[in-house]
Amino acid sequence: MLRLISISCALLVAGAVLSAEPGVRKREVWMMPPGEPKARCLRELFAQPEGWTETRASVTVLGCTAAQLTNNFSDEELRAWLPQIEKWGLKLGLEVGAVKEWGTTGRKVFDAQRGQWDRLLSLGGRISAIAMDEPLCCVRQRLKKPDAYAVEETANFVALVRKNYPQIRIGDIEPYPSLQREELLAFIDALQARLTAMNVRGLDFFRLDVDWNHFTIGNKLCAGNWPDVKKLELACRQRKLPFSLIYWAADYGRMKKLELADDATWYVGVMRQGYDYAFVGGAPDEYVIESWVGAPSRSLPETEEWTFARSVRDFCRRFVNAKK
Repeated sequence: MLRLISISCALLVAGAVLSAEPGVRKREVWMMPPGEPKARCLRELFAQPEGWTETRASVTVLGCTAAQLTNNFSDEELRAWLPQIEKWGLKLGLEVGAVKEWGTTGRKVFDAQRGQWDRLLSLGGRISAIAMDEPLCCVRQRLKKPDAYAVEETANFVALVRKNYPQIRIGDIEPYPSLQREELLAFIDALQARLTAMNVRGLDFFRLDVDWNHFTIGNKLCAGNWPDVKKLELACRQRKLPFSLIYWAADYGRMKKLELADDATWYVGVMRQGYDYAFVGGAPDEYVIESWVGAPSRSLPETEEWTFARSVRDFCRRFVNAKK
């Protein structure tokens, strides 16, 4: 018995040493509240910090689009609130365009957005990271151009950000299963190779947006499953590229059409995805709890059922904090 206790203690000490090693990176958690109407949920977080203290202690990044901030908040508000993010011990992350139908080259999209970024920086914000919103998907589905075009223009966008904002981490978001694992890995490899050829630092993370409705419906045109997502996670790790995963209520839109959706639908959907991916051994380097479906209707308080902060708090309790 004493020998077992000694072994257990030794393992605990070893674990503590490993977690303290500089090469072991703490998992990041992004919380990205609903943007509409008029960034109300984001405004709640700034105006009522007492309503999400435990949630705030569990996350590392407050995320949104730059437009959510620049279109809905005055300079006076931003000057007061942006520095508060860092005082809370959080970082600011933005979801941005890279190649879009409204800006068909990396240069055009960069020029269209940099004014928003500069405004945030001038008012006391510090942009820690940006996540490019599905450039490969946009090039294929909307611009109807080849993948090589997506690689070239995404690389041009990354190069411009690296040159003008060298402190910002850059990642790519792409959808699954509408883009299959092999296609995503081919794009990652081609983009990283192109950036290396341009003498530009490559991606800092890869983020997957999983429409897990297809797993239930069984869509043969874009088949996918959680074990396949886990394979993508492992493939990113083999490339030393942190794997980021968006958690959301993918079934919300369909439930709304069936008149079954409410704020509880959001909460249940996010937790369902958490359980499903954990079930296959999934453990992303970055957890991103993000809503663009118009729900839940409130961010706060974290102590009330079905609010956005409550979903983030409970998700972190169940799936993240136990892994630290």
